[in-house]
Amino acid sequence: MSPTSIFAPVSAPAHAIADLSVLVLAVTAAIFMVVCGLLIYALIRFRRRPDDATEPPQVYGSTQVELAWTVVPTLIVVVLFLASARVITRVQRADRPEGTIEVVAIGHQFWWEYRYPGLHVVTANELHVPVSDPAHSTPTFVTLLSADTDHSFWIPRLAGKTDLIPNRINSTWIEPTVTGLYLGQCAQYCGTEHAKMLLRVYVDSRDAFDAWIEGQSRPARVDDAVASGRRIFQTTSCVNCHTIPGTGANGRFGPDLTHLMSRDTIASGVAPNTPETLRRWIRNPDDLKPGSRMPPMNLNDRDLDAVTAYLASLR
Repeated sequence: MSPTSIFAPVSAPAHAIADLSVLVLAVTAAIFMVVCGLLIYALIRFRRRPDDATEPPQVYGSTQVELAWTVVPTLIVVVLFLASARVITRVQRADRPEGTIEVVAIGHQFWWEYRYPGLHVVTANELHVPVSDPAHSTPTFVTLLSADTDHSFWIPRLAGKTDLIPNRINSTWIEPTVTGLYLGQCAQYCGTEHAKMLLRVYVDSRDAFDAWIEGQSRPARVDDAVASGRRIFQTTSCVNCHTIPGTGANGRFGPDLTHLMSRDTIASGVAPNTPETLRRWIRNPDDLKPGSRMPPMNLNDRDLDAVTAYLASLR
């Protein structure tokens, strides 16, 4: 599993941020060492000795010292300002070459919705993007929207933190060069379950990404073996929050469930997506994620098993 460290970048904007962070750490470490060195020297060199009862010489101003502690800090601030401005400009004014993937990420309490407008795909909590070929850059640009309160989109190894603010459109981009799973977190306190509003980004090979898009574009599976579960799903409040084409469920408050079992996790990355945890989630979401906005369904065991079997068939 991928570490969540800005010092292991695998994406162009993350590399720029990591390089700037190393520069700032080097400069501040040098300042720390110089200041500590001078302090230690002064403590030792000018310490009071038993046979010294006189007052040390008094210095009333020094042009050289005044210049040193004015000019040197000013130069340091200018260097850090220019380095930061360069990175900010590079990140915010990135080019959009041919083949760019466009994604709309919508933050909800407490889960993520992902829409691929040009590819007609909607999914939740697990973002899939293609790896970028260094010879032919294919970045992914993410438009960030909020459905309720402030959130923040942050995958340390792929890009910097960008806020999602109600009634405002923000954006970020990533250009990963290594396939794999990269973890992130909503980095803005957004309510009770903020700590469990996790981010999972799957960087796939181009062929794997195309296959994933093809699978997500298919209609929801219809299986007569789980017809009773589908009927129960359609006649409960599930349809008010979730979407499954062909069932009458067209809700927007909860995740799209069309291909639910194609995801590795449920509850925004909190638990593995297995029939057992899915059953537990439907019965009482607070068991897995206290403070979840999804209410307990209060189904009897037979109906609970039927709905779980239906949802487990959605791949």
